[in-house]
Amino acid sequence: MSSEPPGRRPRGLRGLRKPAKKRPAGPPPAETTDGSAAPEPPAETPSSIITAALYRDGHRVSTHETLADAFRQQRATSGTLAWIGLHRPTSAELVTLASEFDLHPLAIEDALEAHQRPKLERYGGTLFVVLRAARYLDDPEEVDFGELHVFVGRDFVITVRHGGAPDLSAVRQRMEDTPELLKRGPEAVLYAILDAVVDGYAPVVDGVQTDIDEIETEVFGGDPRVSRRIYELSREVVEFQRATRPLNGMLESLTAGFEKYAIDEELRRYLRDVADHVLHTTERVDGFRQALQDILTVNATLVNQQQNAEMRALAEAGFEQNEEVKKISAWAAILFAPTLVGTIYGMNFDEMPELHWVFGYPFALVLMAVVCTSLYLIFKRRRWL
Repeated sequence: MSSEPPGRRPRGLRGLRKPAKKRPAGPPPAETTDGSAAPEPPAETPSSIITAALYRDGHRVSTHETLADAFRQQRATSGTLAWIGLHRPTSAELVTLASEFDLHPLAIEDALEAHQRPKLERYGGTLFVVLRAARYLDDPEEVDFGELHVFVGRDFVITVRHGGAPDLSAVRQRMEDTPELLKRGPEAVLYAILDAVVDGYAPVVDGVQTDIDEIETEVFGGDPRVSRRIYELSREVVEFQRATRPLNGMLESLTAGFEKYAIDEELRRYLRDVADHVLHTTERVDGFRQALQDILTVNATLVNQQQNAEMRALAEAGFEQNEEVKKISAWAAILFAPTLVGTIYGMNFDEMPELHWVFGYPFALVLMAVVCTSLYLIFKRRRWL
């Protein structure tokens, strides 16, 4: 993206700008009861516009509350860079940006719908970059993912943010504090955004590592809730992989584009540094997924061992209970024999065998003893007693 003669520079491949059409400010003014036009209410600043600023030679020259003001000022001022930041913009705002900066309809559609995977697309002279930022939330101990869409042209950078991350105000402040970097153009802003997104992964990596360490302790501590936590953290790691893995190919393509368009060599060095950080992050994230798979396997093994131990304990308890039942049954049978004899001869009948026999009583006692002794020996032989 080489320098051009003073004046308004072309947008992408359009060439010179067509005369701007006057757009109506809103619906026709309402009328009062006497027929005169009522004063229009003051226009409200769209809540989606975070910052719309113009820069020249690395310094901010103006800040605008509306897109129309920013467009008007940039058309009137040559050699400026427009840096517009939006947060969840409306379709009307994106359509306005598309008309002003000749943005491709497919890129606008992606920016509206969000939920895109990281990618790098070139539409004519405009670069469209999708990034997935992340931040670690300490209180719920979870990873929050955001989405960032960046349009980079010859003299503009437009960021469309969906979610809480990243904090682009810090990126803007960093660039304004280093005007020698900002004056290198839109590519320098793109580098700073990429660097901020990738640097934001470091606290997330540390937070996930801490979670994994805690999970390992919980697994060997027998916490029953650890399986759910492993599953939830695995989902976050998979999402983290989807956010970081495409960056390697994106940065390779971007580096090749920087070389093709003879972008400043210093920016190419900065970009290679970002690529090194991305490679380090992706390696650690891949390691997290493998570690969680190993932990899940160990947890399943420990759970099975615990279940087997519980089943063995139940079986042993059942066996012991069965032995006690055998003993009780055996003694009940032994005691039942004399009870039966005594019950029979205790009946009040005059005519009974051996009722008036002299040896009837000793015979009954001997019979009881013989029966009880026989039952005892039988149960003892069968190890019931």
